Amino acid sequence: MKTLILASASPRRRELLALTGIPFIVDPSEYPEDLSLQLEPPALARHLSREKAKAVAGKYRHGVIIAADTIVVAGRSVLGKPRSKSEAKEMLRALSGKAHTVITGYTVLDTGTGGYVSKAVATKVWFKRLTDEEINAYVKTGEPLDKAGAYAIQGLGSLIVKKIEGDYFNVIGLPLSDLAESLKKFGIRIL
Repeated sequence: MKTLILASASPRRRELLALTGIPFIVDPSEYPEDLSLQLEPPALARHLSREKAKAVAGKYRHGVIIAADTIVVAGRSVLGKPRSKSEAKEMLRALSGKAHTVITGYTVLDTGTGGYVSKAVATKVWFKRLTDEEINAYVKTGEPLDKAGAYAIQGLGSLIVKKIEGDYFNVIGLPLSDLAESLKKFGIRIL
């Protein structure tokens, strides 16, 4: 069997992929996430994941690379990871009391054949209305600082999410059900 490589430094993606029980190694991609590219959000997420996969692919002759990128879309704004506590607070204020869309683009790339699949999965998320006190307290925990949209639905961020429509694991950063279907095309079956 070909080596499965997760091209991500995200501990959340590592934990999610581990849930499948399939063996894999982790080799984080160094490709920079450029959210300023003039692409529609699903195309942007797919592009970033594809470039991340390609950045790692050259190291493996017989491997299957999984790379992903998660963005948050609020209105016409694309939100990545906040660069500071003040930016995290701005993001949370913008999302407060509203719906937004979490898009995870992922790419599965076979290094032997060069064949790949790139997809984007969208999940709609509604936040409860947040007070400044709640926003400040949440940002003070540090949890929002390395998360797209400045929250972690699987952590304390669960307290600010009112409801979701779509794949829960997609919001965390890896749409497992969709990914499992794509892996079948590369001879990797989870069930």
